[in-house]
Amino acid sequence: MNKKKLYWQVPFLLVLLIGSIAIVRCQHAMPYQHNTGFVFGTVYHITYQSNEDLQPQIDAELKKVNETFSTFDAGSMISQINRNNPVKVNSMFDEVFTLAEEVSKDTDGAFDITVAPMVNMWGFGFKTGQHPSKEKIDSLRRIVGYKKVELVGNSIRKQDRRTMLDCSAIAKGYGSDVVARLLRRNGIENFMVEIGGEIVTKGNSEQRLPWKIGVTKPTDDSLNTNQELETVLNVTDKAMATSGNYRNFYYKGGKKYAHTIDPKTGYPVQHSLLSATVLAKNCATADAYATSFMVMGIEKARRLLVRHPELMAYFIYSDARGKLRVWYSPSMKGKVVE
Repeated sequence: MNKKKLYWQVPFLLVLLIGSIAIVRCQHAMPYQHNTGFVFGTVYHITYQSNEDLQPQIDAELKKVNETFSTFDAGSMISQINRNNPVKVNSMFDEVFTLAEEVSKDTDGAFDITVAPMVNMWGFGFKTGQHPSKEKIDSLRRIVGYKKVELVGNSIRKQDRRTMLDCSAIAKGYGSDVVARLLRRNGIENFMVEIGGEIVTKGNSEQRLPWKIGVTKPTDDSLNTNQELETVLNVTDKAMATSGNYRNFYYKGGKKYAHTIDPKTGYPVQHSLLSATVLAKNCATADAYATSFMVMGIEKARRLLVRHPELMAYFIYSDARGKLRVWYSPSMKGKVVE
């Protein structure tokens, strides 16, 4: 009886094996598409395995994100909110605002999408600024703070009409997520989406290997010409975002002022953390926490990570002698390639 059953199963197993081989060969023969473009004031690079070039669909999705969150587009949804026009927010805005609020609460205000006026005042936004006075900083602190704005139904409600929203610390990551969703809807199993350094991956690269992403070594490189790598991470089936205070800065009176502003104090952060790379289930989350950690500093960030085992972090910091040091989550160990 067992022999008869085995004989019956052999043809089935052969068909299954032949079918599997055919599928693998088909996948190997399928080309990888390479799309490049410009969005959110930066360049995107998207690589995916498909017989079809999906760039028109990709650009259409990114256009929706840009029309929702671009503070440089006077007609965007967020620009209209900042002008206090009556606006019914869309699902994209709802999703990002809700996540931003969650991260703000979780980080005790280190992440704050109302901090833009302070950033601009220090000269890192769309205006060129000088070292602001204490009085000016104190005046802005009255209108900055994530608790001063809320989403009620599908409308934004502000405590002060002067409060402005800026989702730039989460929008690039969210844009990468939106493109990744599009690729998944089209049944694509192997891809990497990168928008201004915020990355989502799935499957394997064109070399049939896991996706490997470099983390740039921190240097005083305001022109972004130095691309020396500190390490390489295996980021397959993960999202990755990096924030650092070593590129956007200026000197005044012999002192360096970084682009990371503490929303609570109104001043640039002054601590040893130079770069924070975060791996998470989605890129918007990774983007928001990477920014948060740059505000919090390494010690507070490490304490928060204890509460979030689902997050992986790779920190580059400066020790007391000014030498670069590295700390990363224990769960990150298997991700560090070199």
